[in-house]
Amino acid sequence: MLQPGNIPLSLYIHIPWCVRKCPYCDFNSHEGQIEEAAYIQALMADLEQDAKYAAGRPIHSVFFGGGTPSLFSPAGIGQILDGAQSRLGFAANCEITLEANPGTVEQARFEGYRAAGVNRLSIGIQSFDASKLHSLGRIHDRDEAIRAAESARNAGFDNFNLDLMFALPNQTVEQALADIEQALALTPSHISHYHLTLEPNTVFAKYPPANIPDDELAWDIQDACHQRLREAGYENYEVSAWAKPNRQCAHNLNYWQFGDYLGIGAGAHSKITQADGKIRRLSKKKTPAHYLRDAASDTVLATNEIVSQEDLAFEYMLNRLRLNTAVSATEITQMTGMDITQITATLEAAESLGLLEKQTDRWQRTELGLAQLNELVSLFMPENG
Repeated sequence: MLQPGNIPLSLYIHIPWCVRKCPYCDFNSHEGQIEEAAYIQALMADLEQDAKYAAGRPIHSVFFGGGTPSLFSPAGIGQILDGAQSRLGFAANCEITLEANPGTVEQARFEGYRAAGVNRLSIGIQSFDASKLHSLGRIHDRDEAIRAAESARNAGFDNFNLDLMFALPNQTVEQALADIEQALALTPSHISHYHLTLEPNTVFAKYPPANIPDDELAWDIQDACHQRLREAGYENYEVSAWAKPNRQCAHNLNYWQFGDYLGIGAGAHSKITQADGKIRRLSKKKTPAHYLRDAASDTVLATNEIVSQEDLAFEYMLNRLRLNTAVSATEITQMTGMDITQITATLEAAESLGLLEKQTDRWQRTELGLAQLNELVSLFMPENG
């Protein structure tokens, strides 16, 4: 049976507001009046409801996501962290990340976040090219992006991520590489390099931008950028994540390794391994007004369900196969409670298709498996098992 105490536990805190919603964004973010004080009170009430799921387990990482968490004041972020630590307890060396957007922060604000307990930043640059920033609907310019990264380092952050996107409208290989070079010049410990995708229910899905690179050009851009990142000493440890040695994002690693997490805030999700070995998933109401109204009671829940045995393999592989490291039979059993024989036939099918390669008691995703990751993961869906 699964043992919750053997599985790391993280805390995700969702801040749902942003200055302007980007046309490619499918996250739970909302333009409008920020209600910082009321929202902090709601977060603490939400956490009181969920503390029972932690059952004395320490928090190993904290992540403020959004929306734009850097719209909240350093004092407000500190208040949230103090409240969370007093209710749950943080492990030693707990990684605490805050997402920030250029144009919403300055050095003094970064210094305030650091004093409040934040020890890692994730800065949403996306591009340093003015025309690309305009096409993505970003509110910052190139100079603000550079200043944000420089201010983070000057404020004492030696551990920060820069988000970049590629395969942007009218983008060439040379332009994408220029973004990489500028990012490298700012010496981040981590770079997230995302392919622009047209997600359902976004402005871009309804009104696709013109001249998005085709698959062949997108692959050339990706290949050139990834080669440059490797040359610069970054390791590609997950599909879109690159890190200097020992600088992987602990919080996201916990997701991808199928660890547990509590999610508080509008639209936040939780995955909790219970004492009986069953895995529970919960989510909160997405609309800020509804969340603020209901945070103090169970009515704030939008979903609350146990993951079925039939779905367990798919849910695990959906996360774990994003990592570049091989997955072992021991790990699968430890994180899901499944015996490897339950999915042996599916693993063998993936091998026969060239998507996985068996290495003793481990399975390594191949280059073809990476290129066809959706197809690989879909093999573990219940109807295919």
